[in-house]
This record gives sequence, C-alpha cells and structure tokens, in this order.
Amino acid sequence: MKTISWKKRFKIWLYNFYPPYIGAGIRIKNIAKDLSYFHVEMKLRFYNKNYVGVHFGGSLYSMCDPFFMLILLETLGPDYIVWDKVGSMTFVKPGKGKVTAKFQIPQEEIERIQKEVDTKRKGEFLFTTNVIDEVSDVVATLEKTIYIRKRGRLPVQNV
Repeated sequence: MKTISWKKRFKIWLYNFYPPYIGAGIRIKNIAKDLSYFHVEMKLRFYNKNYVGVHFGGSLYSMCDPFFMLILLETLGPDYIVWDKVGSMTFVKPGKGKVTAKFQIPQEEIERIQKEVDTKRKGEFLFTTNVIDEVSDVVATLEKTIYIRKRGRLPVQNV
C-alpha cells in the first residue's frame, strides 16, 4: 500500500473536531500512514449517555460510520466511486465506560474487491467490526455494505 501524505492524514485527524464527534466525545486515536487502519474510541460522559445512563446508540453508530468507506476511497484511488449503501448496528450489551472500534481491510481483500469491480464494473461488499468495552466484551456489532463502481459509463444492457 502507498503511504498517504501527512496533509491528508492530518485532514482526517481533524475529524476529531467535527461537531458530531465533539458532541459525542468520539476520538480518532490511531490512523495508519496508508489510511488502511483506524482506531476510534469514545468515553462515557454526561453528554453522550442515554436515558438509562449508558452510551447513546446514535453515538455508537456515529463513531463507526465513515471508516470502511475512507479506507476503500484511499486504497482504491480516484478510478473508483465508493459509497456507503447500508449500515446497521446490533446492540449486544450496554456500553459503559470507554468503548473502542477498529477498522481495517486486509490488502488481499482490497485486491479481491478491485479485481471483482474491474471485471463486473460494480459491486456491493459487506464489512463488519465490533465495538468493545474496556474488558473486551462486545457492546455492538456494525455491518456496513459499501457500493463500489469503476468510474466511467457502465455498459448498456440489452434486454
């Protein structure tokens, strides 16, 4: 994988100051130099608790939302359109204290995706990660379906 410029990494690090992230207390703790990995955390605070005193589900989803798409945008490059299509989160247990999520797509998987999209011109791909608490228990499971298409016009289908 190529190394991404420090300017681009800095721009993504600035997401820490994105108002929804500030409002939820979300922090990007680690970004790989090639943007192939993100580690995100959120501490439980008075302003991100729900009615029963645990992490608000919307904040848990928000902390996970953009990262698989960002990884694919940067690793596939400008010849591909990458778009979030479906996202869902299954809540497993109440989130208390600090929760974290890690996002990574292995290089072999990116190469497989690229080959498939180059052949079929488009595709939808499912990615999953867990939000875990301080004792490594799963708090929630995120599933994201990402749509990827090769830039340019799609061939006309004769029916």
